[in-house]
Amino acid sequence: MSERIAFVLGTRPEIIKLAPVVRVCEATDVPYTIVHTGQHYSETLDSVFFDQLELPDPDYNLGVGSGSHGAQTGEMLIRLERILEAISPDIVLVQGDTNSVLAGAIAASKMDTELGHVEAGLRSFDRRMPEETNRVVADHVSQYLFAPTEQSRRQLLEEGIHDSRITVTGNTVVDAVNRNRELARTKSNVLSDLGLRRTSFFLMTAHRAENVDDEATFRQLLEGVELAAREHDVEVIYPVHPRAEKRLEEFGIDVPDPICTVEPLEYLDFLRLESAAELILTDSGGVQEEACILDVPCVTMRDSTERPETIEVGANLLCRPDAVEIARGVAEMMDADTGWENPFGDGDASERIVHELVELEPIPS
Repeated sequence: MSERIAFVLGTRPEIIKLAPVVRVCEATDVPYTIVHTGQHYSETLDSVFFDQLELPDPDYNLGVGSGSHGAQTGEMLIRLERILEAISPDIVLVQGDTNSVLAGAIAASKMDTELGHVEAGLRSFDRRMPEETNRVVADHVSQYLFAPTEQSRRQLLEEGIHDSRITVTGNTVVDAVNRNRELARTKSNVLSDLGLRRTSFFLMTAHRAENVDDEATFRQLLEGVELAAREHDVEVIYPVHPRAEKRLEEFGIDVPDPICTVEPLEYLDFLRLESAAELILTDSGGVQEEACILDVPCVTMRDSTERPETIEVGANLLCRPDAVEIARGVAEMMDADTGWENPFGDGDASERIVHELVELEPIPS
């Protein structure tokens, strides 16, 4: 039996950003299948994410788990091909820049099905990042490219992709944040659980290979966050990604006192912390977007970003993972004016995507 859309996802950011698209499919009776690769392999957290976002359980869970980039992507590709042959979807839909996206894109490109890429056209121009290769490949084999901004659309055009394949939709992260921020405020107890209800704090995420796999870089990053925290007399909440936790143990790094490490958080708890933070330090693309939408200043601890719109509107500052630069960047953003214009759309991205795919009546501009 053929399904119209097969969602291929594998990480929590993908679940968050594709959840609004799934809900539009349900509201418009568009048949779909959810295939979870298991790239993020915490079954407990994943099940909570699906529950909190009011999504049905995946129809298929490949359970691929960790591994080298090649081994992980190859195993996904083998298993995805079998499933896509069995369900024969009209369209495979992927989101972002993960190995799950790459595997889904390659599998679909070899079969009699079309491919749609949500969040198309993002570029860091840093080919050292595996995510950059993933997003470029997905864009160039897709029939439907859903660019979040005009800047992303221009990048695709510059790479020779025909305009007829590109639709500027806004970013589905706006849809997700708009739906869930009030839910997080009323349902999450994370501020009181962490003793933060009347205390200013920074929120930190750091998990990318280029930051945590090199001991000297990871130490510089933590030192910079420590300097900033002491200068502004705040505590820093750091939900530690399993990759980063493993490296902390490997390198024998003691996390400085102003940085409070906590276990990875459920989505609503993390969204609540983002909303309440005085400033966010991150190396995550999605967190840069969410901070911008939530009107919280952000410092991105990387050499490059594929979300330059956040910098252009004054919501984000890019600084390499150097202790002095991080501290200086935090000081600058603490003095920045908030109230910038959200560059990622009006919260109707998911509707635009589904309407484009299944040729429903267009929604108003």
